Amino acid sequence: MSDYLFIDAWSDVVCPFCYLGTRQLANALERFEHREHVVVRHRAFELDPSAPRDYHLSLPELLATKYSMPVERARALNDRLEGEASALGLTWSMKDARPTNTFDAHRLIALASSQGKSAAMSERLFRAYFSDGLLVSDHQILASLANEIGVEDVASLWSSDLYTGEVRSDEAEAMELGITGVPSLLIDGKFMVVGAQGAEHILNALTRAWTRRVTV
Repeated sequence: MSDYLFIDAWSDVVCPFCYLGTRQLANALERFEHREHVVVRHRAFELDPSAPRDYHLSLPELLATKYSMPVERARALNDRLEGEASALGLTWSMKDARPTNTFDAHRLIALASSQGKSAAMSERLFRAYFSDGLLVSDHQILASLANEIGVEDVASLWSSDLYTGEVRSDEAEAMELGITGVPSLLIDGKFMVVGAQGAEHILNALTRAWTRRVTV
């Protein structure tokens, strides 16, 4: 058995519940007494693989169209999510968010992972989308964000299909596991937490996973 407890975290950088769940996971790990033995592996999941790079609709308009609801209802739901984010110390501006295709963002996270910087890159992409109103499919923007984190050799992504296989492999594994929504956390290959259920719920799952390790 590995000395490390792995958490495979499937998420998408334009998924509000994924950003909330990421922060909840961080809070749970702060309270987990064996956190030095935990390794989080960021796994790719596209909410909409067919999404275009740019939409002519705002996020509220897009949600209203997708879920057949009034735009005002979509705005109210986003306001509620902004409140949940604020409670976790995050400042969102969902009215400025620019829906887009996230495939290249996931390739960038995979590149960052090869350099030990996946957590920082994922967090920066979340913030770019939810707080900064940036188009996270634009190659120049992605390169600039990577530069902030210190991720190197980003230009190689746009001139090749590097890390395409890694992204597709993550998505194929999610399908095999029956994952249809994110965030989804697979803890130690045994315990699955789906959705932003809160730090306490994640901590309980971590504790159960660790207890199982030491009693088996």
